Amino acid sequence: MAESTPASRNLAPLAVVAILCLAGFVLLSGELGRDTAPSSSSSLDGPIVVEPGSCSSKLNRAKLDESLDLGVKFLLAHQRDEGNFDYEYDWIKKTYTPGDSQVRQAGAAWGLALIYHDNPSPEVAAALDQALGFFERHSATTEDGARFIRYPGDKTGSLGTVALVALAHIDYLRGGENTLPAERTTKLRAHLDEYLKFLLSARQDEGRFHAKFSVDDGTPRGRPSPYFDGEALLAMTKAARYLGRDDLRDIVRQEADAGYQLNNVEARRKDPDSNTTKGYYQWSSMVYFELATSGWDDVRKYGDWLIELADWMIDTHRTLKRARNTAYAYEGIVPAYQVAALRGDRAHAEKFACTMEKGLAKLTSWQLGHSLANTFIREHNPTDPEAIGGIQNHRKEAPLRIDVTQHQMHAVILARRYYWTK
Repeated sequence: MAESTPASRNLAPLAVVAILCLAGFVLLSGELGRDTAPSSSSSLDGPIVVEPGSCSSKLNRAKLDESLDLGVKFLLAHQRDEGNFDYEYDWIKKTYTPGDSQVRQAGAAWGLALIYHDNPSPEVAAALDQALGFFERHSATTEDGARFIRYPGDKTGSLGTVALVALAHIDYLRGGENTLPAERTTKLRAHLDEYLKFLLSARQDEGRFHAKFSVDDGTPRGRPSPYFDGEALLAMTKAARYLGRDDLRDIVRQEADAGYQLNNVEARRKDPDSNTTKGYYQWSSMVYFELATSGWDDVRKYGDWLIELADWMIDTHRTLKRARNTAYAYEGIVPAYQVAALRGDRAHAEKFACTMEKGLAKLTSWQLGHSLANTFIREHNPTDPEAIGGIQNHRKEAPLRIDVTQHQMHAVILARRYYWTK
């Protein structure tokens, strides 16, 4: 090769500078489209512990224990004789809101199962038996033995109802592993398998589920819902991990991978603060946590996705700035904290811990009867036993909806388990 001329020597440094500038522009352009977050793929040092109290000293283990005790009392106080729950109670007007939601009713049953799994007690077990009995009485089976729910008064079935009732069975069985009578365990397992069979029958080819079904014969139909996609996937994931349903492992991975692309990647490409991603958020986050900590092969990416979505919830969806109750966010952020801590990812662990401290302190102040209750609640001086323990959906709005308390109690359970451990 001929030696460079003086002119070419002068141009060479300029070319290098141009290349470096272009590379910097490309990198910056990519970063501008992302949530503000530490990298989750950097070298990690192993498990770490973040000490609570660095961002907010309002919450501690005792305050969370107080919140959980109150929340349990509220859920039990609002269970009807039939086994389902009062949907919403306005504690200032002392009136019950007309209407109902079969999915949120099933969610309340799952909430009892999560409470029982965390701390088994005869009182919660009795309420859970009553709730599951309600759904059993209002269920039917298809010709091939798949069980579905016919909720009273509803002309269409919702897949989320079946998924949440399945989850209630799963966590009841987990909590009662050493205490439930053998006959009861056998019946719960049989019904669970039938509910799971129905969820499988509702799968669509592209990694989603039919959201609705006929209450006449259980035929799945309708467009998918990100909420129900996530709820169904979580039920199958927990059954595979905890109850020996190894036949579901490959299906769970397929659905998790497809759902991530559809409900997270593609949805946020269309809208960075996507309602689809919001609907899928906590359910998929719980799925990714179960997979990332399962000990199965090749599951690291699920931990990456869990952390990525927690960044999205904090930075793009801006959960701390929301005016309404966002307990659902912590059903994903707390597991993301745990995975970050296990990986030694201090930057993410500290970020998530700070969000948990600020956010859960705010939400706890919306609980009636709690020592941290806000000014609005204290000024109205709640003494109504129907109200104590319930959680508002807004800091200055009196209606107490059953699912708001259920989601927040789950967030509290997770926070006690993984962050405020003592």
